Amino acid sequence: MGGFFSTHTAVEKTFRKNQEYISEMNKLKMERWIQMQYQIKQREKALEIARNRELFIWMFGFYVVAASGIVSKFARVKRPAVLTPLIPLSFITLYVGDLGYGSKLQRIHAEAEMIMEHEHELLNFPMGLPTVASIDAARVELDEERRLHPNHI
Repeated sequence: MGGFFSTHTAVEKTFRKNQEYISEMNKLKMERWIQMQYQIKQREKALEIARNRELFIWMFGFYVVAASGIVSKFARVKRPAVLTPLIPLSFITLYVGDLGYGSKLQRIHAEAEMIMEHEHELLNFPMGLPTVASIDAARVELDEERRLHPNHI
């Protein structure tokens, strides 16, 4: 009988060690997943910035060609109304340039942080977070719809 109790405590110790190990592995797995998601977001952001810079290069080229044409037309006809297309075109070109090379992204980031800190109620999902029950119900409903109407989905 003495062997039973000593075996029981050894099993209990092994069980605790296993639980600690599993907990540590789950923590490590979660940290890796978070890091992976963060790196994916960084790469997506880098692509977005590169796309904006490429758009600015093309837009600036268009702006230079259009502006030189408009200015040459103004030199011939001497009417200020000819210059009016430069106003919106200038704003658009400057906006894209600020987005690609300026501090626009930092201002957007700061505004997003302000919203998260002071207006977090704007970030809530409609009807709250999905629950396991609502996800299962939608899955069952879709499965049933597939079974009843196989050609519609």
